[in-house]
Amino acid sequence: MRVGVVTFPGSLDDRDAVRAVEMCGGEGVALWHDDADVKGVDAVVLPGGFSYGDYLRCGAVAHRAPVMAAIADFAAQGGPVLGICNGFQVLCEAGLLPGALLRNEHLRFVCRDVPLVVETADTAWTADYRPGEVLVVPAKHGEGRYYADEATLDRLEAEGRVVLRYAAGRNPNGSLRDIAGITNEGRNVVGLMPHPEHAVDPALIGGSDGQGFFRSVIERAATSV
Repeated sequence: MRVGVVTFPGSLDDRDAVRAVEMCGGEGVALWHDDADVKGVDAVVLPGGFSYGDYLRCGAVAHRAPVMAAIADFAAQGGPVLGICNGFQVLCEAGLLPGALLRNEHLRFVCRDVPLVVETADTAWTADYRPGEVLVVPAKHGEGRYYADEATLDRLEAEGRVVLRYAAGRNPNGSLRDIAGITNEGRNVVGLMPHPEHAVDPALIGGSDGQGFFRSVIERAATSV
């Protein structure tokens, strides 16, 4: 399975995302922000970082990059798209996911492992997990407080589109309803603030709880052949 990983000016976790894909059995394909298409890949990852220096606000410039039009078309056709941290911010700016990521409640940058509870396993990126399973994945961000109006939050809850929550009492940024990740109506687009690509190698600090995100989409592709 070929998984495209987008590099914007200012991305810094793109190589880690490619490595995570390849550790889990996929082929990483480099996509550039100025590309007009997604090179025929089977899935796309928008990695973390500071795209375009986070000017204006996080993701506000990146979502207008040429490759994002191709990714929007890809997602509309059911293609799996995962946005991690800055990638989540870009997906919200692009309107592929609802809500926004605001500055952390305490106005400090967060860099720590966080426990996450899997709420929904029926997405392209979480099928390898079980609902209620607890993962430990690193988080590192200054603008990760998930926000949406009450009607949107209620709809996400009613439709089972909250994918991950921070464990009780471990919300690092003040996200509403402890939301760490959500999905779209088609369940093929997922965004989350913590970094599963930094939790794929059991030999390194951070563990391997993040592997499931990549195995979910790679194994689904293998069984559908």
